[in-house]
Amino acid sequence: MPTPFHLLLGVAALVGLGVLFVYGRGVIGVWLRYRGTRVVVCPENRETVAVEVDAAHAAWSAPPGHPDLRLADCTRWPEKAFCGQECLGQIEAAPEACRLQALLADWYRGKACAVCGRTFGDVHWHDHKPGLVSPAGALVRWGGFRPEQVREVLESHRPVCWDCLLAEQFRREHPELVTERPARTGPPPSML
Repeated sequence: MPTPFHLLLGVAALVGLGVLFVYGRGVIGVWLRYRGTRVVVCPENRETVAVEVDAAHAAWSAPPGHPDLRLADCTRWPEKAFCGQECLGQIEAAPEACRLQALLADWYRGKACAVCGRTFGDVHWHDHKPGLVSPAGALVRWGGFRPEQVREVLESHRPVCWDCLLAEQFRREHPELVTERPARTGPPPSML
């Protein structure tokens, strides 16, 4: 038979778990919202820069709904490490719009692949990352650019879907293994 002390301990544990659950959800939500690379315009020199928000600090240091934002990294650092971080206003105003992956996903959405012509829908960055065709016709993967170059790259390059990126890269690297066949015209041959 439980004693009053054990009942009180059980109630305290349940209340503690409830508080932890509610507060923990808020902490994790803020951390998820502010993690990742952002592309913003530096207020000092009006150039595009890539920044990282200190998401852990934002999640743990402020009351829910009012995160205390500060930068963890910037492409202008270490030279300008002690700036006023005025660029944080852009992130506070539109946290998702300046996220690098969101910016790229918006650019691809609705565009047609430069090779096959299929229209892009949602981009899945964790597995089938699309690529680009440079103005010179070279196939390019996103790993070849710094985040602060994204806006100028998007102005000069054309989108390529993941399937075409792989196929064209294979075709260019191993032309001896590729058989070119003329396009079929007419109905497909019947099967016997």
